[in-house]
Amino acid sequence: MPAGRVSKGIGRGDLRAPFPPRYVRRMNLRLIGIGAGVLIILSLPLAGAIAGPDFAGQDDGKGGGVFSALGLSDSSRTSPAAPARSAPTADPQQPGPAEQPRTDSSCGPELSSPHGVEAQTCVLVGEGRTWGRSYYRNTSGRTLDAVLTMMGPAGRTVQIRCAVGAGDEPGLCETPKEASAGGPESYSAVAEFAVPDDEGELLLRSGSNSPAPGDR
Repeated sequence: MPAGRVSKGIGRGDLRAPFPPRYVRRMNLRLIGIGAGVLIILSLPLAGAIAGPDFAGQDDGKGGGVFSALGLSDSSRTSPAAPARSAPTADPQQPGPAEQPRTDSSCGPELSSPHGVEAQTCVLVGEGRTWGRSYYRNTSGRTLDAVLTMMGPAGRTVQIRCAVGAGDEPGLCETPKEASAGGPESYSAVAEFAVPDDEGELLLRSGSNSPAPGDR
């Protein structure tokens, strides 16, 4: 090379020389990647501060989360409903007393004797049957015999004997019930109270059709 002639080539230490295009592209990509990474790192604390612990997936067990952070209720978390009150059951209806069958009666007056015997005799009809009954009270102080006779249509007769105690408590004597052949007016009943000895002194006769004491 002739002396005094300076070369115009590019030296390695000359920073003013332009880079080849492929190097420029690589450097740009690296700068873009580094800048994006820096932005992501810087944005993480800010996002955590804005979102709070709920957005970080933490749950304090007190109903927190996305819905609570936004001031909304989480429909999937419901408080246990109060048990529904059952309607009071009506008490079963208690059966009432059975209706007593109707009984018709035809009675004579209440009679008494000076010997301490009181009685009233009746004819009763009910449920297609007829029978005689005598209500009495013995205040004589001794045991008596009572014979009750019921007479019906066509000469039909039923008779029964009853022992009357010496006490003064009320009692009754009645005949067996027979199939009715008519109404109470078709029957009559008579009760006779006597001393149970050989003489058989009659103390009182009471009938269903006896006249009242004032009518005699």
